[in-house]
Amino acid sequence: MPRHYASRGILVLESPWELDALDANRSSVVPFIEGIAKVAGDTEVYCANFYDKTSFRTALQCLCKIPFKNIIIYVAAHGQGKRLGGTHIRDVLVPIGELSHQFNITGLLLGACFVGAHTELIETFTRGNQLRWCAGYACETEWLTGTLIDCAIINQMLSVKKNAFSYRDTIIDNLALAISPFHDKYAIGRDEQGKAMQLRDAFQCVVQPDGQGNKPRTVSNRIFERAAQLRREETA
Repeated sequence: MPRHYASRGILVLESPWELDALDANRSSVVPFIEGIAKVAGDTEVYCANFYDKTSFRTALQCLCKIPFKNIIIYVAAHGQGKRLGGTHIRDVLVPIGELSHQFNITGLLLGACFVGAHTELIETFTRGNQLRWCAGYACETEWLTGTLIDCAIINQMLSVKKNAFSYRDTIIDNLALAISPFHDKYAIGRDEQGKAMQLRDAFQCVVQPDGQGNKPRTVSNRIFERAAQLRREETA
């Protein structure tokens, strides 16, 4: 029997959180993402757990079955240094990049502490693939607050049309619109030395427009400058 599929997909790859001693796989970002999909409409959510490099690749292969018009991948896990959920960031970016053309994967959100600080690595391993944006956090972040910000970003970036991904400024505008409700000076977490870090310093994003000659660039400052402008325009 033929099935009807939505035109957009969110693929969630999540590692167990164990937020407290009694968290027996209780905590999950999936209910939040399912809520976003219901609000957005025309969006399906698929999810799988991973525990290390091997299981991440297995989970990714399991989820990448349908070539939606727009897919966003949300990798949600504890992060430390260059690793998230026991997996090096390289071993997250490379397999996603390899599948990005076939399955129209336009965005990657790294819902993990610290790994977003490595923007040079993100630029290196997204160059030339289908990923138009990749975002993450450069510090230890509050779980719930980070998840709500992630939901806002995913909700906005689902609505971006294919031709809009050809323009860096348009991608930045959409990311800024998503994050503008959150104050850029909010202390979302702490760095490796335990010092409080503001959202505008913690949230890092690399953008790579479609088209020959366009390269991935870190645009975090431009996103927050545009977000501040949007807030001023709203209150004017």
